[in-house]
Amino acid sequence: MFSHGHHEDHGRHGHDHTHAPSGSFKALVGVLALTGTIFFAELIAGVVSGSLALLSDAMHMLSDSTGLLIALVAMLLGRRAATHRATYGHRRVEVLAAMVNATAVTAISIWIVISAIGRLGGHHPIDTDLMLIVAVIGLCANAVSAFILVRRQHESLNLRGAYLHVLSDLIGSMAVIIAGLVIRFTGWLPADTIASLFIAALVLPRSLRLLWESVSVLMNRVPRGVNTREVEAALTDLRGVTGVHDLHIWSTDGTEPLATCHLVVADGEIIDGGSGGECPVLDSAQARLRDFGIHHSTIQLERTGHAHHEEVC
Repeated sequence: MFSHGHHEDHGRHGHDHTHAPSGSFKALVGVLALTGTIFFAELIAGVVSGSLALLSDAMHMLSDSTGLLIALVAMLLGRRAATHRATYGHRRVEVLAAMVNATAVTAISIWIVISAIGRLGGHHPIDTDLMLIVAVIGLCANAVSAFILVRRQHESLNLRGAYLHVLSDLIGSMAVIIAGLVIRFTGWLPADTIASLFIAALVLPRSLRLLWESVSVLMNRVPRGVNTREVEAALTDLRGVTGVHDLHIWSTDGTEPLATCHLVVADGEIIDGGSGGECPVLDSAQARLRDFGIHHSTIQLERTGHAHHEEVC
């Protein structure tokens, strides 16, 4: 039995993610400052104006501010190097933060729906002047935040969660503005309630999807977009390979897939590198995995007779 691990391009694809991009950290700090400021503005204006839509958006901003703060803490922890106790590093902390963010947004969305339903049929005076002024300021701030994060949302589930917060707030601010204009020019108060329900309807599916993705990573499920049957078939088709077992594909951070597997190699094939260090089966297997976006793998090569020495998973 011979075990071989893949160590090429380790600086870009290995487990040892010792630092978070400084640009991402600065982006989160800037967005947190904007979001926190708009939260206080919308909270005060929502209470004074009597607008449920504006108050709902303020609560959404609160969840954003909390989520972004958690994201910053998670990013700082994620910069810590791998140790003998944490051999994968600390990138999974960001996944935990994304799960907390998604849970918070889901809870806020449910609260919005319950509050909006409670207002149906009632009469609640609304100060549309204050409502519109604060909503426009919120729209501008959210637009700036979205612009800051849009290019970094694919770096991790954590940043994707932060971008989700900002994008949903951007749409929420637009809904509040529309509701304010309708009430101002028509006097139709249910527009405020409808805007609240609209915000919840836009946010809830996205937050639930992010929650599921985060849980999937924590459960070591196969990353989205990777088909294990196709990977197994591709490895089985390699020259010199007669079987594949113990194939596991997962991700520690939700972005970079990792893989381990056992390849049963036909007699006569070189699997130990020989004196020249050549190992064609291993090289071919690693190259094939890279075709599936898997740049870090640990592959065990073994002869046919080795199977009865271990419990196959």
